[in-house]
Amino acid sequence: MLYQLYETQRALLSPFAEFASAAAQLYTHPLSPFAHGPLAPRVAASLDLMHRLAKAYEKPAFGIETVEVDGVPVAVQQRVAMEKPFCRLLRFKRFSDDAAQLSRMKDQPTVLVVAPLSGHHSTLLRDTVKQLLREHKVFITDWIDARMVPLEVGPFHLDDYVAYVRAFIEHIGPKVHVISVCQPTVPVLAAVSLQASNKGIVPRSMTMMGGPIDARKSPTAVNNLAMNKSHSWFENNVIYRVPSNFPGSGRPVYPGFMQHTGFVAMNPDRHLSSHYDYFLDLVRGDEESADSHRDFYDEYNAVLDLPAEYYLDTIKTVFQDFSLVNGTWKVKGDLVRPQDIRNCGLLTVEGELDDISGAGQTEAAHGLCTGIPKEHQRHLTVKGAGHYGIFSGRRWRELAYPVVREFIAQHDHTLPRARSHPRTRTAKPSRPRSKA
Repeated sequence: MLYQLYETQRALLSPFAEFASAAAQLYTHPLSPFAHGPLAPRVAASLDLMHRLAKAYEKPAFGIETVEVDGVPVAVQQRVAMEKPFCRLLRFKRFSDDAAQLSRMKDQPTVLVVAPLSGHHSTLLRDTVKQLLREHKVFITDWIDARMVPLEVGPFHLDDYVAYVRAFIEHIGPKVHVISVCQPTVPVLAAVSLQASNKGIVPRSMTMMGGPIDARKSPTAVNNLAMNKSHSWFENNVIYRVPSNFPGSGRPVYPGFMQHTGFVAMNPDRHLSSHYDYFLDLVRGDEESADSHRDFYDEYNAVLDLPAEYYLDTIKTVFQDFSLVNGTWKVKGDLVRPQDIRNCGLLTVEGELDDISGAGQTEAAHGLCTGIPKEHQRHLTVKGAGHYGIFSGRRWRELAYPVVREFIAQHDHTLPRARSHPRTRTAKPSRPRSKA
């Protein structure tokens, strides 16, 4: 019923949002008599803000059409490499007319970026992909909004997520390096563990960024909610059926609008201040700052529904039973054994100020992957970075990415010889240390 009420409210607000957008033009267009009044900038800003607060936000496009390789722009084409009911595997294919450059690009490492299925679309990792494309061949998981998947397709469990990752690794082949961001660190580690146990293709390296491998360490507000509420509480309070106006009508989901409410509730003052600053930027005519606000919230406000089975499985497996770290997790009958992973480098990345995955949660992967020699393991704490800063923005580009790039390069052919160095590093703005 709550989902249906939300959709009714959205339908009622839609014409008002469009009206506000059109009315704002009356106070900004140079030929309009209303645009020359003393209050015109404030009225226009108020109407624009009303439009953005009331409008529906659709999934953004990646919009990556070119990228610089060796300082030269090359064309990028987005392709679907593999398609499953709940996910598409996307490939960002680069093109060049320069034969020498094309040859160099063919020799570059292949990376599979496993995007989170935790509310936002995979386009949240746009900056991650764009930076990687400069020196890598890039694939990414593009998870499909559960409300768009017909009910007859069947359920989607956490075990299915693991199976999808295994299928993508097998499809790409033995030269792949895997990067998992936030939520997928756990199922990716399970997938690679099962690949190793069953003599399948194992990535040349794994980079795990800001994920709850062991959510017991430095628990955050997000962790505490999942730990302190019972499984039945989540089942009874956050799971709803998709309304009839979507292809997935009747499918049980954790709705995107509820997740978005939770995101905003974590930092309400920050969002209120951001919207007020946007209003002032419009009044002052600061279009650059206003566009920056629009770009951020166009992405932040676009959310998707999660399959109920997958969401409830994740709560129980990751945040209540801690099945991975306790060694009790079975995926479709097979025990997950991270200690079976051997010929694979392991890099973990955490943000110093991460308030979603606490300190030590991702680094815990090293204690599980005992089959990987310590000289092929590396941990990086990105100084001054929050959760999003480790994969997007300046700190990602300047502090985290250089370490990720070098770690992948070192493991792209064979595992390097052992070198003695401390496993834990803290990135500094001057020059990240990256020996591994």
